Amino acid sequence: MVGKSVSKPNQDLYAAWNALHGVMDPEIPVISVVDLGIVREVRLDDNGVEVVITPTYSGCPAGQQIEQDIRSALDEAGLTDARLTVTLSPPWTTDWMTDQGRENLRAFGIAPPQKTASKRALFEDASATECPHCGSSETALVSEFGSTACKAIWRCQACREPFDHFKCI
Repeated sequence: MVGKSVSKPNQDLYAAWNALHGVMDPEIPVISVVDLGIVREVRLDDNGVEVVITPTYSGCPAGQQIEQDIRSALDEAGLTDARLTVTLSPPWTTDWMTDQGRENLRAFGIAPPQKTASKRALFEDASATECPHCGSSETALVSEFGSTACKAIWRCQACREPFDHFKCI
C-alpha cells in the first residue's frame, strides 16, 4: 500500500478546524476563537459541516464580528455550505479556554483567568491574579470595569504596572 487518501468528510472537518484556528477574537487579537473556547463543536452530518459556537456572553459587542469572521474563514476554506449554529446553553465559561489561549493572553500582557475560579473568589483574593509582566502575585484590583466588558483593571504591587485581567465567568 503506497498511501492512503483521506475521505472528503474528514478533509472538510480538518479544513474547518484549520480555518477556525485562524479566526482571532476582534477585541483580543492574540487568541483564536478555538483557544477562547467559543467553538464548541465541529461536526459532520448528512447536510455537511456544522460549526457550533457559544458566545462569551449574549451582549458581547464583538459577537456579530466573530460570526462574520468565522463565516468568512469557512468560505475561504471552500466550506461555503458549512452551517454556523449559535447556542447559549450551556453558557460559555472561561474554563473552556485552552492552555495555549491562556498563555497567549499572558504573553500579550493580559492576566488570564484561573481555571474553575469563581468570580467572587477571584475578586476577594488578589493573590489569585498574577501579574503578566513580572509574575508577582502581589496584585490589587483597581476596577472591575476594564477596556472591554470581559476584563478588569489590576495593578501589580511589585512592578507597579497596571494590567488587564480577563474576568472569570
